[in-house]
Amino acid sequence: MRRAIRWTAPLAAAALAFGGAVPPAHAAPAKAAAAAWKARPAAYGVTAQQDVRLTMSDGVQLVADIRRPALNGRAAPGRFPVIVTMTPYNKTLPGANMADDYLVQRGYVQVIVDVRGTGGSHGKWEAFSRREQLDGKEAVEWASSAKRPWSDGRVAMVGASYGGINQIFTAAQHPKGLKAIFPVVPMGDSYRDVIGTGGQLGLGFVPLWLAGVGGLSLLPPTYSGKSPDEAIALLKEHFGNIGDFQIAMLFNALTGGDKAFDGPFYRERSPLEVVDKVNVPAFVVGGEFDIFQRSEPLLYQRLARRVPARFTYGPWYHISGAAPALGLPLPNVPQPPGPSMQELMLRWFDHYVRGAADPGLDRDVAPVTYYDNGAGTWRTAGQWPPAGVRYRALRLTGRAGLTTGQGSGGPDAVPFQPFAGLCSRSTVQWAGAGVLGLFGWSCELDNGENDRLGAVYDLPVTKPLRLAGPINAHLSVSTAAKDGQLTVRVEDVAPDGRATQLTAGWQVLSLRALDGARTVRQDGLTTIPYHPFTKASAKAMPKNAPVGVDVEVFPIAATVQPGHRLRVSVQTADFPHLFPDLPQLGNSLGGGVRIWHDAAHPSWVALPVQG
Repeated sequence: MRRAIRWTAPLAAAALAFGGAVPPAHAAPAKAAAAAWKARPAAYGVTAQQDVRLTMSDGVQLVADIRRPALNGRAAPGRFPVIVTMTPYNKTLPGANMADDYLVQRGYVQVIVDVRGTGGSHGKWEAFSRREQLDGKEAVEWASSAKRPWSDGRVAMVGASYGGINQIFTAAQHPKGLKAIFPVVPMGDSYRDVIGTGGQLGLGFVPLWLAGVGGLSLLPPTYSGKSPDEAIALLKEHFGNIGDFQIAMLFNALTGGDKAFDGPFYRERSPLEVVDKVNVPAFVVGGEFDIFQRSEPLLYQRLARRVPARFTYGPWYHISGAAPALGLPLPNVPQPPGPSMQELMLRWFDHYVRGAADPGLDRDVAPVTYYDNGAGTWRTAGQWPPAGVRYRALRLTGRAGLTTGQGSGGPDAVPFQPFAGLCSRSTVQWAGAGVLGLFGWSCELDNGENDRLGAVYDLPVTKPLRLAGPINAHLSVSTAAKDGQLTVRVEDVAPDGRATQLTAGWQVLSLRALDGARTVRQDGLTTIPYHPFTKASAKAMPKNAPVGVDVEVFPIAATVQPGHRLRVSVQTADFPHLFPDLPQLGNSLGGGVRIWHDAAHPSWVALPVQG
């Protein structure tokens, strides 16, 4: 079902929602930064010491591998700045352990710690618990101590995904010696980003991730030969934790327990709750198709208010965003012009950790570097969203080809299709964290077949339409069921009909309530709706009566070219990315939705338009 959309002017003028005056965005693609700065060559080899014990304040022992600069195969004498990496993926596994020999070869020591309850470390793994966050602080202070003969007391943190998230938790506690962080593809909000996106459960990623951490924690530790009794006891402890934490959490969420809703459990595990306490320079790397696509810009915005900060936002999924920063670049994945991620990391740490003078840093490395999908070019800006972005409302209309007027006709039916989403970019982004994209998943760049499972609204584009920032879709919706789900995709439809998903958003109908204090408005429009997603905020849908539902659509960075169409596509599911808990499923069965668009029940999409 194809319908049309039309522009309406912003309802009112307003200041940019994310802060005060900033330098204007550069319209030209980013230029290489290597003219005034060049990465120094490797001066050392690498030697590793395994299974060094760190005793936490509660008596639990964590184990770490220490990778040191080496000369002639032996640890180089003297003290060096230290890089701390915390991983749940087993410090012995190449790649997953986030070892960074590039930095070690240039005069940094790296301490790679198995977080508690994983790898060779004792204790119970409870994913970003308060106790685990304290472990990060204590590990940094252990590494900065003068008792370590290889440490000069200055510490940075390196890591991607889990190893980027815990950097923010650690830095917020102000550990002694910490000078800078470089979080790559970090999460900001554990509920909204990945566990309960839009109010449904992220079953395309979360169970596999929990199983992966559990499985890796059952690998025999490297000290098994020296301490077999300890190793056996450790594996029993780790095995028991799978039932106590992973399985218990999933069962609770699936059955509609407290883990299916936002609350203290997720607030404790959300870096956005503590990011304002970070007081060291931070370089954030995010992906425009990452599982943490939503929060990476928000983390940068908050950091940039307080500390020197940079943000690179590339056309990456989770894995393709993490790999270059770990020295594992993937083929055919666009990278910013100029220095590699490893070189940028070296420059960042040489300046902010070693204290090396770098007068060209601010000139060469823009506050924001992002990829413009559709234009196929990198751009730089002084902020995110770039200066000059203004919100415009596109009103959904009820007659194909209609571009003026309020629209006419009855509401548009969107059938109940629980498997909508399978043939879409969402499957690549969420179910495999980008792995399927490496193997040419046929639906990655064409959502055309999936669009047939719902309603689409097209806007012909006659001149370049540049979009940069978050989106809100306000839909007037009715249903015969008590509950349901909206999936809203924003797509670029080429002249040949190929529909490329640029971004998407999701919302459970019963959890449509808004927190007005945390909802963002700009140019007279709601631009970032904030839903409490609590059990107390849930409210059944009135039968067949239209109500307004705001759908947070994750940030976009794209140009839709002339001759293309901008498409808003709506379905009632996003499988296998999301799945309802059992009570929600029972309340949604068979309940398709209707989208209204008359004068009394308008539907519109707030788009961040540049220029």
